Amino acid sequence: MPLNDGDLDVVSRIEFDSALFSAALTSGARVIRERAVDIARDGTTFVVRTNAGTIRAPRLIGADGANSLVRRRLAQPFARADLSVATGYFVHGVTSREIVLELLVDPPGYIWSFPRPTHLAVGICTQADERITTNALRNITRDWICAMKLGDGSLSPYSWPIPSLSARSFGSLTTSGHGWCLAGDAAGLVDPITREGIYFALQSGQWAAETIASADGGAHHRYHERVRDEIVSELTRAARFKSGFFKPRFTGLLVDALAESPRVRDVMAGLVAGTQPYKGLKWALAQTAEVGLAWRLLRAKWYN
Repeated sequence: MPLNDGDLDVVSRIEFDSALFSAALTSGARVIRERAVDIARDGTTFVVRTNAGTIRAPRLIGADGANSLVRRRLAQPFARADLSVATGYFVHGVTSREIVLELLVDPPGYIWSFPRPTHLAVGICTQADERITTNALRNITRDWICAMKLGDGSLSPYSWPIPSLSARSFGSLTTSGHGWCLAGDAAGLVDPITREGIYFALQSGQWAAETIASADGGAHHRYHERVRDEIVSELTRAARFKSGFFKPRFTGLLVDALAESPRVRDVMAGLVAGTQPYKGLKWALAQTAEVGLAWRLLRAKWYN
């Protein structure tokens, strides 16, 4: 599927994270190069114990990923069923101008190849409770690299957990408390189908900063309500869709529809890009004028 220049950019996470870090420094952030190992309350103060001492603060934001220490100490950790495992290889010395995706049925999920200037990032993602080991997932990835003839560059492995919550878990999601907020992956704000979460991390991070800066004691309640209404409601729809999304009947129809219809491709590309919300997706497919294709997709019942 060809893309026009500017339709999609692949950005290095090192460069992206460095840009955010530099922006924080420019805005006056103070960097403490220590590792947080525990968090506790002491009256109205949070005590963060690090590998070098302690830090006291009246307010706290947890932006520390799926295994968030802040979540574990002030709320509760994610259940294994609400996590995905992403693992694979960086294929060094090989690159491309193509993004390759393949939907999988067993285990349910997808496998990808994203080009970087000096290497390919190839990986696989599935729910953590699928009873398949990280090594087995990497073996699938290695076999796929060979089958797709993506090159014979050197391989270096990577792995990380990603929140991938059920609709029920989104319904009882804790994102804040008195004096503290969770943002991004730590808050569970990740699309459970695509496992994309950077946009939600930036959005919730801004809201969390505004909440912490407020002197209003009820600001954390408004943060939770805003996250619930503007982010979690959309992700809950995705969670309801996920159970049918990776079924063979739907994936086969989806691939056929993408191959046959530019209009269906536009709708689904908008879904990936974030410009087409899950709310209204069925109607957007029905409006493509590709009545037969859209009807076959809708009859697959992946959206229930």
